[in-house]
Amino acid sequence: MVTRDLRADLAAHRLLAILRGPDPAALLRSLETLAGAGVRLAEVSLTSTGAADVISRAAADLGGELRLGAGTVVTAGDAQVAADAGASFVVSPGLGDGVEAALALGLPAVAGALTPAEVQAGWRLGVSAVKLFPASLGGPGYLRALRDPFPGVCFVPVGGVRPADAGDWLQAGALAIGIGSPLLGDAVRGGDQAALAARARRLVESLSAPAAAGAGRPTAQA
Repeated sequence: MVTRDLRADLAAHRLLAILRGPDPAALLRSLETLAGAGVRLAEVSLTSTGAADVISRAAADLGGELRLGAGTVVTAGDAQVAADAGASFVVSPGLGDGVEAALALGLPAVAGALTPAEVQAGWRLGVSAVKLFPASLGGPGYLRALRDPFPGVCFVPVGGVRPADAGDWLQAGALAIGIGSPLLGDAVRGGDQAALAARARRLVESLSAPAAAGAGRPTAQA
């Protein structure tokens, strides 16, 4: 269902769910809902209340169904927290100590970048994918432009990505997409889990459709 290869999992499942919120119990319920709806990769932001405990409990309970990472990993200390909690990967908003420390700890990373120089620097570090962030600034057209000089880089756009736009991002060359509040809604604050399940199932189904499945594959690997 999920493997030890983060890049392969992103390519297979095309969706990274992003969770951030003030209610640890609601975060855990949301992770269970996502797993039940077929989502196979998720990150819990370390800015969430009780994030380390949520990651630890979810990794133990859902590890066979859901590959779980730690998000907003900025410092070397954040990377250590992620490793100690049992996260299987990290996601950062940008390059820096958090990414380098995570890689040194053996944790694969999705590192944030926006400019060509940042993309090049991140890919050189050996990250599994570059998180194009905030993706809404340039839209799918900007990703398409970046793919011309960087055909072998694996991009995951995050920030302003909506379920309705998923196909546009994949056609522009995204390996996968990262979605937070447009997918999670109020579920991470104790809201409607049934509505979250319905949104997640629809998105998973749309990403597994033939047109989406063939879109956005990088032409080379690092």
